[in-house]
Amino acid sequence: MGLVKSLSITILGAGFTVLATSAPAKSLSLKYDSSIGSPGFGPGQLFVPQGITVDDSGNILVSNGRGLNPDGSFNPNIGNKVDVFNPQGQYLRSIGKGGKGPGEFDEPSALEIDPQTKNLYVGDVFNNRVNIYDPQGSYIKSFGSFGGLIPGRAFFGPSGVTFDKTGNVYIGDFSGDKINKYTKDGELIGSIGSSGTEPGKFQGPAGVRISPVNGNFYVSDQFNNRVQVLSPEGKPILTFGKQGTGPGEFNQPIGIEVDEFGNIYVADSINSRVQAFDKDGKFLTAFGKPAAAPPPQLGEPPFGDPLDLTPGTFNWTAGTAYKDGKLYVGDFFQGRVQVLKVEGASQVPEPSSVLGLVLFGVGATAVRLKKRQQQKAAVSLAK
Repeated sequence: MGLVKSLSITILGAGFTVLATSAPAKSLSLKYDSSIGSPGFGPGQLFVPQGITVDDSGNILVSNGRGLNPDGSFNPNIGNKVDVFNPQGQYLRSIGKGGKGPGEFDEPSALEIDPQTKNLYVGDVFNNRVNIYDPQGSYIKSFGSFGGLIPGRAFFGPSGVTFDKTGNVYIGDFSGDKINKYTKDGELIGSIGSSGTEPGKFQGPAGVRISPVNGNFYVSDQFNNRVQVLSPEGKPILTFGKQGTGPGEFNQPIGIEVDEFGNIYVADSINSRVQAFDKDGKFLTAFGKPAAAPPPQLGEPPFGDPLDLTPGTFNWTAGTAYKDGKLYVGDFFQGRVQVLKVEGASQVPEPSSVLGLVLFGVGATAVRLKKRQQQKAAVSLAK
């Protein structure tokens, strides 16, 4: 339950006290619900889940890893696809396969469904493009060109994917430190941001979301260890966060979501947790703790050793999705997606408005008391 604030008002001279209770204060919580997938390389098994989305039927789509040979060379037969699970977490099918040809992947990353056409857009990192598939999973086309590998950054290429209400698609260019704006057919029509540390500039825009409430952009600015909020025109409005491990601090944030009430959820990757904030960037809660195993090194299998599949334990958090009161969080080096229930997210009246109602009621009570006193005095005079 949320915190409850009480207000006691005494009307001097009348000996009358009103005890009023305001509405519960906003108290959002995240609780473990279930897991999707398991670590491994077979059907329905996952490794390095970078992107997650949920379709209108509640099916969960997960970008599934980049297969490598022992010498580090690309292995198209491991991962390199989008795996689809039903709402109960059972594996259904896959979209795409590994390779360099049309509709194939060399590391699938962020993905999202066009709310108008229901087509699926998936970042294809080493092929330096975005692939589009129809609702049945058939390949349509590819588009885009993104910045390459930068020293000190393990990731590059297309990052977050999001759509505005008119159907334009925005895709983060992670190494280009900007967000590109495209028509749904893939024609580049603009960009937002540039490289830097000032508001409105980025160092690795990893997650990108447009709020369903106000149309603003919410961006996890990975190497600036902050979240930026921009207007629909790309003007900086708000930044919050800094590097650290405390509440509201980040160590390379990646995934980001905004719910229907304006609450913000951020995958705080290296801190192995997800944090929730209100619409003004005020810290609300955090969920998750790090596994004891360190993340794997380049050339090693893409899992922590040993695995710790205890609910709420992560070895880095990465891809995210939000749908119908549930938050889906990629357990990056443990081959699964953890599903969290979001409770208490709805907005409540501000205490000031409740106070106004209480005071209005007190004022009315005072008027009634005064009328009664006047009536009693009139009766006494009549006698």
